[in-house]
Amino acid sequence: MEKRSYGKTDMKVSMLGLGAAEIGLEGLETAAAEKLLGTALDAGLNLIDTAECYGTSEELIGKTVSHRRDDYYLFTKCGHASGLDFEDWDPRLLEQSIDRSLKRLHTDYVDVIHLHSCSEEILRRGEVIEVLKRAKEQGKTRYIGYSGDHQAALYAIRTGVFDSLETSLNIADQEAIELTLPEAAQRGIGITVKRPIANAAWRTGQKPESPYRHTYWDRLQELQYDFLNGDLEDSIEKALRFTLSVPGVSTVIVGTSKPGRWVQNARLAGQGPLPREEVEAIRARWKQVARPDWIGQM
Repeated sequence: MEKRSYGKTDMKVSMLGLGAAEIGLEGLETAAAEKLLGTALDAGLNLIDTAECYGTSEELIGKTVSHRRDDYYLFTKCGHASGLDFEDWDPRLLEQSIDRSLKRLHTDYVDVIHLHSCSEEILRRGEVIEVLKRAKEQGKTRYIGYSGDHQAALYAIRTGVFDSLETSLNIADQEAIELTLPEAAQRGIGITVKRPIANAAWRTGQKPESPYRHTYWDRLQELQYDFLNGDLEDSIEKALRFTLSVPGVSTVIVGTSKPGRWVQNARLAGQGPLPREEVEAIRARWKQVARPDWIGQM
């Protein structure tokens, strides 16, 4: 699988990464998680993205693929208490959360720790940023980043302290293309995209049961992209390749609990960027329809 430079870091990441939320939030057993993660690595993915609040995700990664640590870059996040006896974003929480993540992941360090979608107000106080800077100085993480969207992400970029940005971008969520990505790329910040296929909210043709997908479903009803009316795999391929076509994007993370899906996803991503005219058509439709309140989704 194609590898891309990750900003000014020394990492060369696969353009498709593994989002590990599902393995922790869907109650996968150890054997199933081992098969899922191993299949992804064998398919050429070299980035695993997880978080402190993804249920048992960190523990399962540690149990099943820590012996292959040299085969992948490891990203995690901090900020939510997730069982620790502090308020979210308390600096003491972040310190304990980072140490807990390392223990769960069976590793001495991660490649990136992202602040997990905290507000601009919290960022401006500075304490949470200082915790991450100390973690980097102590060798607990090689790089530090911010995971989030909209104005908070722009502020994080402009602090000049972050090496990485994880943000939402897809056919139903394009604010970042103009608001944050150009400046992040200019500053040499590595860019990871979450939700690159808009959670495939159109998959069944009916509004998804999960409220998590409702915003994208509602937007897509107004955007009315023609390609969403055809074959499902073709529409997912076009959505994924659109996101991979955006300048500055290094990698996109997709989650699944089905091991066979990684080979399919790798094949779709391997088709490369969309032709320029198709990208421009999707962008033109967004600019025509999108309302001011269609901001990046947390």
